[in-house]
Amino acid sequence: MKTVLRVARKEFAGFFATPVAFIFFGSFLLITLFIVFWLETFFARNIADIRPLFSWMPALLIFLCAALTMRMWAEERRSGTLEFLLTAPVSPTSLVLGKFLAGLALVAVALLLTLPLPTTVSFIGPLDWGPVGAGYLATFFLAAAYLAIGLFISVRSDNQIISLIGAVLACAIFYLPGSHALTSLVGNRAGEILRLLGSGSRFESITRGVIDLRDLYFYFSVCAVFLTLNVYGLERLRWAGNTNNRRHRLWNLLTLLLIANFLAANFWLAPISSLRYDTTRNRIYSISQATRNYLHQLKEPLLIRGYFSAQTHPLLAPLVPRIRDLLKEYRIAGNGKVRVEFIDPAEHPDLEQVAGQKYGIRPVPFETNSKYRSTVTNSYFNILIKYGDQFQTLGFRDLIEVKARGENDLEVELRNPEYDITRAIKKVLYAYQGSGNLFSGIKGRVTITCYCSPENKLPRPLAGLKKDLTAIADKLNKSSGGRVDLRMVDPEADGGKVAAEINKKFGFQPMMVSLLDPRTFYFYITLENNGRVIQVPLPGDFAEPSLNRDINDGLKRFSRGFLKTIALYTPPSTPPMPQYNIPGSGKSFRLLRKVLGEEYTIVDTDLKKGRVPADADFLMLIAPGNLDEKQVFAVDQFLMQGGSVAIAAAPFDVNLRGGLQATATKSGLAPWLAHMGITTKKTMVLDEQNSAFPVPVERQVGMFRVRETRLINYPYFLDIRPSGMRDIEGLLSGIRQLTISWASPITVDQQKNTTRKVVQLLHSSPRSWTSDSLTIQPDFERYGAAGFKTGDDLGAKTVGLLVEGTFNSWFAGKPSPLLADAKRDKDKKDTKEKTRKDENKAKKDEKITIGRVLAHSPESARIFLFPSNTFLTDTAIGLLSSVLHTGYQAPVQLMANVVDWSLEDRGLLAMRGRSQFARTLLPLTGKEQVFWEYLNYGLAAAGLLLIWLLRLGARRHAQTYYQSILAHGRTEA
Repeated sequence: MKTVLRVARKEFAGFFATPVAFIFFGSFLLITLFIVFWLETFFARNIADIRPLFSWMPALLIFLCAALTMRMWAEERRSGTLEFLLTAPVSPTSLVLGKFLAGLALVAVALLLTLPLPTTVSFIGPLDWGPVGAGYLATFFLAAAYLAIGLFISVRSDNQIISLIGAVLACAIFYLPGSHALTSLVGNRAGEILRLLGSGSRFESITRGVIDLRDLYFYFSVCAVFLTLNVYGLERLRWAGNTNNRRHRLWNLLTLLLIANFLAANFWLAPISSLRYDTTRNRIYSISQATRNYLHQLKEPLLIRGYFSAQTHPLLAPLVPRIRDLLKEYRIAGNGKVRVEFIDPAEHPDLEQVAGQKYGIRPVPFETNSKYRSTVTNSYFNILIKYGDQFQTLGFRDLIEVKARGENDLEVELRNPEYDITRAIKKVLYAYQGSGNLFSGIKGRVTITCYCSPENKLPRPLAGLKKDLTAIADKLNKSSGGRVDLRMVDPEADGGKVAAEINKKFGFQPMMVSLLDPRTFYFYITLENNGRVIQVPLPGDFAEPSLNRDINDGLKRFSRGFLKTIALYTPPSTPPMPQYNIPGSGKSFRLLRKVLGEEYTIVDTDLKKGRVPADADFLMLIAPGNLDEKQVFAVDQFLMQGGSVAIAAAPFDVNLRGGLQATATKSGLAPWLAHMGITTKKTMVLDEQNSAFPVPVERQVGMFRVRETRLINYPYFLDIRPSGMRDIEGLLSGIRQLTISWASPITVDQQKNTTRKVVQLLHSSPRSWTSDSLTIQPDFERYGAAGFKTGDDLGAKTVGLLVEGTFNSWFAGKPSPLLADAKRDKDKKDTKEKTRKDENKAKKDEKITIGRVLAHSPESARIFLFPSNTFLTDTAIGLLSSVLHTGYQAPVQLMANVVDWSLEDRGLLAMRGRSQFARTLLPLTGKEQVFWEYLNYGLAAAGLLLIWLLRLGARRHAQTYYQSILAHGRTEA
């Protein structure tokens, strides 16, 4: 080993004693930085990673390693020193390994000189260092393979040019099989085999952040094979001119056996997929514990079937083997309850017919362009998840994410495959369980408590409903196997002690039928399970089926095996009618509905009846406008029941049609929020840390004004980064960047919230200010490059808030708005009834309205407030997607996180948002981008200067190469 190190040290010093090392490092750094900042347009790509550094590395290293090795043996042969070395008392193995280690050391130094690049990226974005380390490891192993190939080619020739060309061709042979140029010509199966043989495809597998032993061994086996051939080649040179003998045949056999064993180990390791390590920060390529928890809930076999055509779009083909590997992980984690199948519909017409007729899976036409023609390929890229009689399908649009780097340059990645597949599993699992026994997912006993007055004090409909409750409880007790108890409690018994207790605990107050009727009574129903209490709303029609449905909805909240329901309020809008060339009016929230609908049942509500739908588990109000008293009462009482309410509302609205226009607006919730100690100021926040926005701008050209659209840094588009976020228990999981448009600042009355938990979820940067102006069009002529006047109130502004705890109702001590509304309706009805003869029958058929007001909420009540009317609209999200050149979904992801976190259904919360393109750079001006780019050039130049100094030192202290080797060789001999 000492001889190997001595050879490596002297060979390494030999590089520095000549301009070879300096030229190698200079070329490597110059080409690398040119690729990152010019070819890959790093800043326009706007992703905080250094994949552009590694994307060209397989092809770049071919030429660099070939140039590095072309002289190692060829020069020895040309100068005649090779014979001198072969006759020295030093083994050929030591010589080969020494030269190989010297080349590796040179490559390692070159890679160290590129470290300033990821370091600077980490300062301007949330860089994940896991894939960075994996990329450097892959580069090191790939360079080792190329060096071994180059050494072998060099020993076969005494001409350096021939060695260079031969090494380039040999390395290219190992690179091309997995390249897009070849895999696009064959089907998926053949393409997967080719990718297993290609050095570049193996390299890409590691640089994405997954270190697989099979990939590392592939490079090791290439090194071992060609180093063995190198030693064998040197040994054959020592035999030159000798007759063949037994020792020569033994060398031939030993070399053949070594090469066969090195190659055979690749086939032995091929089926082993567990020897891998996911280096990404959120383990985006590994099965999470949340997925395993859902799989453990399976009672029946789960089918996951992948429909992948042999011929598909070339950008989708490399993703198929990764999906296959992931689905195999599901099969292993399912412990025999998950069946995974992969089919090519073209080879199974019967399954293709079933897929189309039963599951709605059909091929998608992809246009592909080759050198000679443009064709359309109809191919499948779908996944079916089936459990019992429930199923979900995922198409390529559900599984991939596209990043546009140019008009015709697209980067396609799997968006978040584990989250998408697990989400579908959760949905079919819960849907199947929901059609079964209600109590299968509920642990422990359930107590139904009815706090009701005696029947002689109850209105006639409620007296009948009390009897219906007893019958419903009996049925539930039988279906649950005796796990349901019913308690009837008179709150006014025992001197009203129970009434005082439930008023303090739940805010239950006496009810009344009419504002003119002083008689009061109680009728409240609660469900209790394992210490958790849920209030059952009073059905509006006082019918037994409605009460039964409301109780079942309450019981489902005790179980994790049922889909939750979101009551969603959005402003009225009319859809577009393109057939009549009529555009739609109002705001559109299709993306929000799509994302929430993937995991929850969405129920639209306008709240005009003064009630939130009884089956609602969560209430979301998006851009509410002029809510009346009954609508506010519905929101208030839902909160008083311990519900969670998310509100996206601001005092300003912006219309993007026909230009930028801001108008003052009223949500109707401002007085109610102020009562809760929350105020949204009538100003808008502007921030120097902002996102780009295409704004129509006018400029003077001679006597004419030209209107054009310009992409500018727009202060009203607040760019919220991790420094402006406060994540509690994973609430903001997966959100690294969020843009909030035209937001207003939030203030909190500390005196009203002393006993509540107040969390500032989001805030702007310290360089933000506010303005009450409705002019949101930038004026560059007046205010320069900023376009707006900078205010005096610089400082961080709250633009996202969570308040949790006990709230007092705004309607406490007031009659229910439902009673006032019912009285008006009754007065109108009585006026009409006076003209009728059968007045008694009219009174008999008259419906009653129960007025009840919950005075305060339990501690589980929550209010989420995001002061913007626009940041969740399809228009705003679409504009940001076009600017970022990717599918931007951070705002809707935030709302989905809020729902998951509030409903304590956090299994998928940690997985959401684990996109490849989720980490964006900080917003940088053109000058800042130039600074960071030239900083890397400067650091590279400093590294080269250091190499030059080392080169001079090596030249002064270099010893005679062969004298040192021979001296050490004689000593060992």
